[in-house]
Amino acid sequence: MPQWGVVRVAYTLEQCWHEVPGGTARAALEVAAELHAGSVLDLVGVSALHRHPPAPPWVPPIPVRQLALPRLALYEAWHLMRRPAVQRATGPVDLIHATGVAVPPHSAPLVLTVHDLAYLHDPAQFTAKGRRFFNQALRLWRSDADLVLCSSAATLADCAAAGLPKRKLRLVPLGVREVRIAPGEVATTLARYGLERPFVLSVGTLEPRKNLPTLIEAFAQIARNDVDLVLVGASGWHTQVDELVRPLGNRVRVLGFLPNADRDALYAGAEVFCYPSLFEGFGLPVLEAMAAGTPVVTSLGTATAEAAGDAAVLVDPRSVAQVTAALDRVLGSEALANELKEAGRERAALFQWSTTAELTLEAYAELLA
Repeated sequence: MPQWGVVRVAYTLEQCWHEVPGGTARAALEVAAELHAGSVLDLVGVSALHRHPPAPPWVPPIPVRQLALPRLALYEAWHLMRRPAVQRATGPVDLIHATGVAVPPHSAPLVLTVHDLAYLHDPAQFTAKGRRFFNQALRLWRSDADLVLCSSAATLADCAAAGLPKRKLRLVPLGVREVRIAPGEVATTLARYGLERPFVLSVGTLEPRKNLPTLIEAFAQIARNDVDLVLVGASGWHTQVDELVRPLGNRVRVLGFLPNADRDALYAGAEVFCYPSLFEGFGLPVLEAMAAGTPVVTSLGTATAEAAGDAAVLVDPRSVAQVTAALDRVLGSEALANELKEAGRERAALFQWSTTAELTLEAYAELLA
């Protein structure tokens, strides 16, 4: 832990108000909670102008000060005019930490967190407006960031390839909390949603890179016909989920966004967690499933493999045959499932939010030395 007097940090949290806050908001809130628990920082959140607080799962654990512009106007002003400074809301600060894509003006030493550069890998999966916004941000990441915190080695490599100076890049993996769910809680949650075991679970925002067509086609071909598929996650974009699942009838349940406790109970109740994402910056759901003691099938060639290590069955996410075979292997072998459960818990235990916070503090210390 760096030894300072109290340091005041402006910490952007606008993504908590997004329609789909996603993993970026969760990571920002988890790190904020860890940093706030210490005594060396005066951490103050920064957001656009809002009439109401964010939805309960996304309420920040720190005070938030609002700038005088609504989100879209604020993002445009930040990226095109480089104003207003966060100090207009927070007062004087020693450092600014931008935890989302939008880049505030460099009115104090500036740290960025970058989770992924997915839009560069497959621009067609993003709207024209989204691509423009990301391109603006990337230009500012290159020019204005003093340090860039990357969620995975894969993201760090992507940032370097995109022209961010390597001397500014730091690897700061995300964390996961231990999940211990009593059997009774699992049964109660399943009953609440009208679910029965056994089932395969997938969790994540319903967007193109989550690769739902391959998952659904692969599930349709598994050997067992007594297993259901459960999809959990907020609706995203460019994915017609109802059309995708229609051929499987009542063997697929689409539950949308769930409270953390319910989501964790489903992790614990699933026979297999399947996450054949085409691209990830880290892969939080993979480690969350492992922390709950659930066998995992996930993708080669992206950050999910980096997170999973050798504690999951890894597949080519574009191969329906490989995903089907992996599901059949785990569903058909109690020994393999038990091996993956044990290995997964051990793997998840290596990723702690406290470590993410410590590495974040080290980055702050570099700039404030």
